[in-house]
Amino acid sequence: MKIALDAMSGDFAPHSTVEGAVLFTKEIAETEIILVGKEEVIREELKKYSYDKERIRIQNAKEIIEMTDHPVEAIRNKKDSSMNVALDLVKKGEADACVSSGNTGALLSASQLKLKRIKGVLRPAIASVFPSKKGQIVMLDLGATADCKAEYLNQFSSLASKYAELLLGVSSPRVGLLNIGEEVGKGNELTREAYTLLQTNQSIHFIGNIEATQMMEGKVDVVVTDGFTGNMVLKTAEGTAKLITSLLKETIQESLLSKIGALFLKKSFIHLKEKMDSSEYGGAIFLGLNEISIKAHGNSDANGIKNALKVADKFSKINLIEQLKKVIEEEAN
Repeated sequence: MKIALDAMSGDFAPHSTVEGAVLFTKEIAETEIILVGKEEVIREELKKYSYDKERIRIQNAKEIIEMTDHPVEAIRNKKDSSMNVALDLVKKGEADACVSSGNTGALLSASQLKLKRIKGVLRPAIASVFPSKKGQIVMLDLGATADCKAEYLNQFSSLASKYAELLLGVSSPRVGLLNIGEEVGKGNELTREAYTLLQTNQSIHFIGNIEATQMMEGKVDVVVTDGFTGNMVLKTAEGTAKLITSLLKETIQESLLSKIGALFLKKSFIHLKEKMDSSEYGGAIFLGLNEISIKAHGNSDANGIKNALKVADKFSKINLIEQLKKVIEEEAN
């Protein structure tokens, strides 16, 4: 098993990517990591660590796609970028998956162009994991397809249901359609049409509409929505988590008594942080493609990169793509 890691992308690259790769090889056996990027820079970074030289190698790539680059233009003009080269390795069969914390639009465009969609897939979707009161939930689409049709949401639900089953170990995952109310007939034209299709989808366990306030309660295992709404929910959730953390720190600093109380709650705070930390959940996958392409958070530290690599490794080992192809084939028949 080999994973191509875009070593030059992300807020803290190449420090975070190289360290994340080293941490991964210390936790997961056998799988090899191909660090893609400026060879001299990566080699210098690797000198800081003791690692298995048989399992980490470098693939030179002279260019970098920046977060500010226009996605399509960057993919077209920077052929020798770390992101392009990493995906090329997967396309040519020299790697089983690609992981990047770079420009989301560029990674999505390049992944679709190079890896292609599974035959029968209408549109790709970005799927990721969120914490809930009862464990974890899968949500999609988080921004791949902003303008959706009801048929897209219906297919997203089928793909996500299988994804949740394999990733979370949930039998017959409960699927909810994100809406402005639980009642049948709520929402806009898109959600009303999607509701009708989801009701008759034999591949999923559809429980109906779900409001955003109920997402984290553990009522569902999969939340389906269009990419425009999903991306806003994602960014709002991330912003809310940061706000709560910031306000909590400020409150603790207000008095000596608060500081003393915080010491007794230190372990609880650490546990809470782990549950809310996006880096603990690895990366988001572009569902619907012929190969595995994982998007790690742009501000991923070494731990986040390590977990994104672990997700890619798991998906490769369980043959996720083949399982998703079967879902599409069964629905077509």
